Amino acid sequence: MEPVNLFEYEAQAREKLQQNTFDYFAGGANDEKTLQENHEAFDRIKLLPRVLVDVSQRDTSTIVLGQKLSFPVMVAPMALQRMAHPDGEVAVARAVGNAGTVMILSTLASSTIEEVAAAATGPLWFQLYFRNREMSKDLVQRAEKSGYKAICLTVDVPALGRRERDVRNQFMLLGAGSATGQQGPDASLTWKDVDWLRSLTKLPIVLKGVHRTDDAIRAVEHGAAGIVVSNHGGRQLDTVPAGIEMLPEIAETVGHQIEVYVDGGIRRGTDILKALALGARAVLLGRPVLWGLTLDGEAGARRVIELLRAEFDLAMALTGAPTVKEIDRSLVRLLR
Repeated sequence: MEPVNLFEYEAQAREKLQQNTFDYFAGGANDEKTLQENHEAFDRIKLLPRVLVDVSQRDTSTIVLGQKLSFPVMVAPMALQRMAHPDGEVAVARAVGNAGTVMILSTLASSTIEEVAAAATGPLWFQLYFRNREMSKDLVQRAEKSGYKAICLTVDVPALGRRERDVRNQFMLLGAGSATGQQGPDASLTWKDVDWLRSLTKLPIVLKGVHRTDDAIRAVEHGAAGIVVSNHGGRQLDTVPAGIEMLPEIAETVGHQIEVYVDGGIRRGTDILKALALGARAVLLGRPVLWGLTLDGEAGARRVIELLRAEFDLAMALTGAPTVKEIDRSLVRLLR
């Protein structure tokens, strides 16, 4: 039976995938408190709909780094997608492009930068795990040459979080076959490397993994075009706040200077609307795309995205927001 929401996609993917593969994709750090909190935090935000607004014509589109998207959702970087389906990142790139939005390709992809670019039907960003300057330079230049539109530097991995599901399963990431052959995180990454990266490419730099307002201010000072408020899907440091909880203060402080995105726990169209109301330009969607990919390759990934877009469109109608620009703080109430 075809899933009717993103939670059902996860349940069916769990039945299909090997246990260690599902656990690698689904798991979080330590006690998985942050992983759980990422979605539960959305439940504490209540919607306050406007009434008697003409919503007969709605426009879900938005602009991200000058690129028009069909709706304010981009697909987050996720490693080793061929573990979910043989077509992996190639299938996801096609699905995302046909849905009219952006895919961010992981450094730890199981398809190469060039393979994905050749198959893509829409804009791509490249997510960089900084290892050393020589290797990073090569990856960035390959991405730029292949037509990627931005570099998304992950900044919250000086060391890998301890994911106990993977420990129990004896799952070894480095043995699972990334297309770049990268080895281990670089604990020496600093703001100087952000400056170096900016000197290397004309592409906009987005910093993924910002938790604090002071770091968001530094991102502005160091020339970032955008930031992703993110706890890495609960996979790095457990007990940090959910992204949606960190978002309002950060967006209020720097949102007028750079673009602010958020990820973690997006499972409903109402989650997207809440994030935009609290200051996000767009959200990043992760695991649900893998569940769609697992069940039906490119078509499954596309259905997940389209299902979420339909939910978002309905949420706009029911809250009295015919365009994305009309989604504002007045539509939400935060509960503690």
